[in-house]
Amino acid sequence: MIMQARKLAVDGAFEFSATAHADERGVFVSPFEEQAFIDAVGHPLFAISQVSVSQSQRGVLRGVHFTATPPGRPKYAYCPWGKAYDIIVDLRIGSPTFGRHEVVLLDQECFRAVYFPVGVGHAFIALENNTIMSYLIFGDYVPEDELAISPFDPSLQLPIPKDLDLILSERDRVAPTLTEAEVTGALPEYADCLKVERMLWPAGLLRDA
Repeated sequence: MIMQARKLAVDGAFEFSATAHADERGVFVSPFEEQAFIDAVGHPLFAISQVSVSQSQRGVLRGVHFTATPPGRPKYAYCPWGKAYDIIVDLRIGSPTFGRHEVVLLDQECFRAVYFPVGVGHAFIALENNTIMSYLIFGDYVPEDELAISPFDPSLQLPIPKDLDLILSERDRVAPTLTEAEVTGALPEYADCLKVERMLWPAGLLRDA
């Protein structure tokens, strides 16, 4: 298998593109390859604690979601069916790319995946009906640690399509702006996020150790 990696505009986040193999039976693809991940990121993928799947209709907007740090929860996401704009947002105070975002098109044709380091926000917009997103996640789900930022915050300037009738949860509709979350102390500190990541991977597994 051959997997290509691309460093994204958000520090520590990466896009991975898998090679699909098709014949008269259908398609075979590996959305995750450990060695390609290690070569790009500098350490192995986290120990997987949770595998989650969401199914969304066209126009569904989920996010911007993130986990309080600590504990922090890194994530690896891909789209096995449908099409979505996947949005990566740096919410870590003190990060060299704080407030910056990047968009990756995820679908069942290119089979791209995205790695979200600790403290980085995630949102996506379903562009087709029955779009399925799959997530590999570290750590236990604790509802009070799962937070959100408004995707409509003008300071983020997220590229939300104008031709979609958006469908959001009430939680996302009333989510605070980046500034409001910073004032209340909800945003993670970059240094804390890096500390959590170093705890996840022994020093000998980190490229810069």
